Amino acid sequence: MEFHRTELPDVVLIEPTIYRDDRGFFMETFHQQRFADGGIDASFVQDNLSRSTRGTVRGLHFQIEQAQGKLVHVMLGEIFDVAVDLRRSSPTFGRWVGMMLSDENRRAVYIPPGFAHGFCVTSERADVFYKCTDFYAPQHERTLLWNDPQIGIDWPLTGDPILSGKDRQGQPLSEVECYS
Repeated sequence: MEFHRTELPDVVLIEPTIYRDDRGFFMETFHQQRFADGGIDASFVQDNLSRSTRGTVRGLHFQIEQAQGKLVHVMLGEIFDVAVDLRRSSPTFGRWVGMMLSDENRRAVYIPPGFAHGFCVTSERADVFYKCTDFYAPQHERTLLWNDPQIGIDWPLTGDPILSGKDRQGQPLSEVECYS
């Protein structure tokens, strides 16, 4: 397992070691000691799974209290996964990083508390599994506008995305409640 810091150093791309043979493959998706050695010392309390179709954008979500770190894997399909730094005291505040995660490359990404998270489905459908460091708290959930020009995320979309009502109503960075 290899851990790679991204352009936002607290966001970590994880390259698993994959053991293949005639039966298929085996890989570890989480190993507490290896993650700690790789700079991710997180405890997870909730697992989630979503299924989405091509062109769906989910996010950009975060919780202003009970902030969640997320370990994101794609079980089926492909997504463009995005993290936006919402920590006002950070030198990378308002910057974003995106990466392709798929059932082919088997990569994962760790997005720590203090970041908004979202993704765009680039395959016919995608099953996305993620572990969270705190429980879902809808009263603290906020949505950063997915296409805020101030942030300038380069989403790999052709045409209009499929969005939830909540994601259509996201707030721009200039108005959204952020972390200190």
